[in-house]
Amino acid sequence: MSEKDIQLSQLIDNSNPKNVIREVFRIFACHYPKKHFRPVRKCYRLTLRLFRGRFTGYQACNTEYHNLSHTLDALLCTARILDGYNLVAGVIPVAVAVNLLRAALLHDCGYIQEEWDTEGTGAKYTSNHVERSIAFLMKHGRARGISDSEAEQMSWIIQSTGISVKIDSIPFSSSEIKIAGTMLGTADLLGQMSDRVYLEKLLFLYYEFREAGIPGFNTEYDIIRKTVDFYEVTKRKFQDDYMQVYRYVQDHFKERFGIDRNLYLEAIDRHIAYLRNIIADDTTNFRHKLKRAAWVNDDVPVRT
Repeated sequence: MSEKDIQLSQLIDNSNPKNVIREVFRIFACHYPKKHFRPVRKCYRLTLRLFRGRFTGYQACNTEYHNLSHTLDALLCTARILDGYNLVAGVIPVAVAVNLLRAALLHDCGYIQEEWDTEGTGAKYTSNHVERSIAFLMKHGRARGISDSEAEQMSWIIQSTGISVKIDSIPFSSSEIKIAGTMLGTADLLGQMSDRVYLEKLLFLYYEFREAGIPGFNTEYDIIRKTVDFYEVTKRKFQDDYMQVYRYVQDHFKERFGIDRNLYLEAIDRHIAYLRNIIADDTTNFRHKLKRAAWVNDDVPVRT
């Protein structure tokens, strides 16, 4: 396969969490002593337990879009952006890098319900999941080896993922922490929108939005149509709020794989082009055009 034919999903099998954490460690070790990765690995194990329902007091993750797979996609993308930045713009301090990767692992834990919370799914917390993620960190961080000052830094980084947040409104203690926030905010979006089955998973996102009462999403087709506009908003956020750090992932791919391209943006552009084709073609039900996974087949009952 030639370099020009390689796609993002072909680099590693990210369906296995172990593959993801190994790759993140490999990237981290290019710039920092390996011993400093221990807190990240510890947080990784915590995240697995939490999402799988093995953390005392909490249920397993029951949101099908914002799930463990998405968290690990965001983690890997974060590590790649960090690597690219370190290669061309100067190495981020190791303490900031560690807090950035731990924040990536915990940034969506606010979707997880506590054991007593038996109504609906974690999707009902869509609007305030960022605040809930930070609350989880503050409640459980110290017992897991995260100091109060580290938790505060991580909270600012997690805040950066809020889709409506203005980066300049967050009281970062340093320019390095601010850059870390833009990295996670960027990776959160790049990771999910470049997912090989992103188009199919949009239906899951629709049901999360509907349970959360997000206005403007009355049918499954609304999520298909509005995702195109959302990407335009996202690109502006990449440029403005997130300080264009998406560019550094190309430096990562060039150095580590010999691929001088931004594979994330290419994957997203393919998805958006396909969505535009779906919108333009009203001759068949849009579900017929999203059949790479069983859950979108017309034979699968539509949720009510």
